[in-house]
This record gives sequence, C-alpha cells and structure tokens, in this order.
Amino acid sequence: MKSLIILISNPVAKGSSDRKVAMASYFLQSKGFSVDVLFTGKKGDAERFAGEAIKKSPAMIVAAGGDGTLNEIANGVAGSDIPVAVLPLGTTNVLAKELGIPEEVKGALETAVRGVRRKVSLGRITCAGEPAGITRYFCLMAGIGFDGESVFRMNTAFKRISGKGAYVYSGFRTLAGFAPEKLAFSIDGKEYAGYSAIIGNISKYGGNFRITPDARMSDPFFYVCLFKGKKRIDLVRYVYGIFTDRHLKYHDVEYLKARHIEIRGSAHIQTDGDYLGKTPAEVEIVPGSLALVY
Repeated sequence: MKSLIILISNPVAKGSSDRKVAMASYFLQSKGFSVDVLFTGKKGDAERFAGEAIKKSPAMIVAAGGDGTLNEIANGVAGSDIPVAVLPLGTTNVLAKELGIPEEVKGALETAVRGVRRKVSLGRITCAGEPAGITRYFCLMAGIGFDGESVFRMNTAFKRISGKGAYVYSGFRTLAGFAPEKLAFSIDGKEYAGYSAIIGNISKYGGNFRITPDARMSDPFFYVCLFKGKKRIDLVRYVYGIFTDRHLKYHDVEYLKARHIEIRGSAHIQTDGDYLGKTPAEVEIVPGSLALVY
C-alpha cells in the first residue's frame, strides 16, 4: 500500500495555478506516493482539512500556497506528529526564504521528499481584546501596533492583484494617520513600554528583511524588537533602519530574547501576515509543536 500525501492547495495564492498543482501531484506520484489534493474555498478550510487529515495518518501534508496557508495548516496539526512540507506559491513565501526551500515546484518537492523532519517551535497568542478569547498559533511572527494596523487596513482584494504592493500601500496609508496608544510589555517578568513590536520566531520578515535577525524556529524562544517612538518621523526612521540593517543600533529600539510576553493596552495584531485582533494579549513559545520537513 502506497504512503499517502495530502496536498492542501490555496487556488487564490498569488503563485498558484492548476498546472503547478498538477505538476506537484504527478511528481509525488512518480516518487511512489498516493496523493489526495484538497482545494480551499474560504478562510479556515486549510486548517479544517489539516485537522481532518490527522485521522488518516498521512506520511506528510504539503502546504501549497503562501505563509497564510501554512499558518492555517500549522493550527490544524499543532501538537501532532504529522509532518508538514512547504510548496511556496504565495505572495512573499517568507518561510521558504528562511529555510532555503526553492520556490519552484520540483525543487520544493525534492526538499519535501528528501528533507529532514524536524520538530520546531510555534508561537501561541491569546487575545483578550477583540475578539476576546481567540487563541492561534503562528509560524513566523506577530506584529503589534503599526504592523498590525497596516494589515488591518489592507484591502484583501487589492492584495490578490498586487501582492506585496498591497502591504506597502497600506503601510503608507497607516503612517499618515497613525496615533498609537502606549503599550506595556511584560517580557519574561520584566516590564517595558513601547508603541509597536515585532515578535519574531524566524529571522526574516516581508521577504528578505531581518527585523529579528537571531530568531530561529529550532530555538525554544522568540526575539522581540520593541519600538519606543510614536511619531511619524520615528516610524520612517525605523523603516529606513530595517532596510539598511541598522535598526537594532537605534537608542529607542529594544531587542530582547523572550519565552513569555504579556501586552497591555490597545493595538492591532497581525500574525504571519494576516489580521488577528486587538490587544491585550498573551504570547508564548511552544517548543516542538510542529513537525516541519526541510
């Protein structure tokens, strides 16, 4: 009996096409696997498909889409031993860049078939704001404040057309009217204050930018980049610093290792590029919660 691979495809991912999914299925079958292809139709489908797949004990689940598709699948299988591989077909494919997974079908699936199954850490965030009580895992990062508000304001239809351009456009719109509330951060029991933060589970952000350059999924902790300025000129300076790899040298940027974070105050949150909700929130690292192949 052939080992089963379940390929969960997001057909509206920017790099997706019927041809690529067919190529992927044929390639995996040529390697001796049986393949079930499941197409998502709405938000939440990938998570539901992944959760149902656990009952079939597949050899692997392949996330064929962007970082958002992977996020849903991770939420569906977190805590199980079902391995997940990445076929990057999304807008930015940040995790694929982080792990060195090729962004073409054959190369990505060669990595899936020949790669090493590794247990990695996920972040887990619980909102006490809006919507209250929601808990989600994230693979890449959580953005609090300016970052979260930019995603909140983003036009999803425009994102499907323009890809990264939608994030840039929304960032400029947010910058024009950003009036943040000061936030209190309790990081592993120590108190800090700031207006925005990136909680990184990996080093890369938005492509090849490195806001938390020391973060690795294999580690049992995050790195937090805490921004203490609230003026528009401060935000422009932070963006310039990120572009030039100088932001960690700024006097009003705090860079911290963390396992547990509590955030008090009101700010928008994004995780892995999708909007989540509002603070207050609690964030913790969950070591070994995902089996990832790379």
